[in-house]
Amino acid sequence: MRARGFGDLEAVIMDRIWARPERTTVREVFDELAAEREIAYTTVMSTMDNLHRKGWLERERVGKAYHYWAKLSREEYGARLMREALGAGGQSDLVLAHFVEQMSPEESEGLRAALRKLTRGKRG
Repeated sequence: MRARGFGDLEAVIMDRIWARPERTTVREVFDELAAEREIAYTTVMSTMDNLHRKGWLERERVGKAYHYWAKLSREEYGARLMREALGAGGQSDLVLAHFVEQMSPEESEGLRAALRKLTRGKRG
């Protein structure tokens, strides 16, 4: 499963699914979207089916409807995008150095905290 960016509607639907604490149906996602824009139920259904076929959504049939949930968290998806960008951007050490240079102080501290946590985990 490549982590390439989603299409516009795919991204909107994934945002809705990630925001939900529980599994969801096409009808629930459609009702939310239809309150904000003109969209066909079949468009939402086919987009969610495509996301399932691409491996981004899992689903289970419950009665007559499928219940969907994300295969990866939003953060895991973001990490895959970053990994792909690192691998596709030339010399990965230089790409990483340029990335770190552009970080805010808060992001930089978050990176340091994550590295400390990973380092402790490898020692233990």
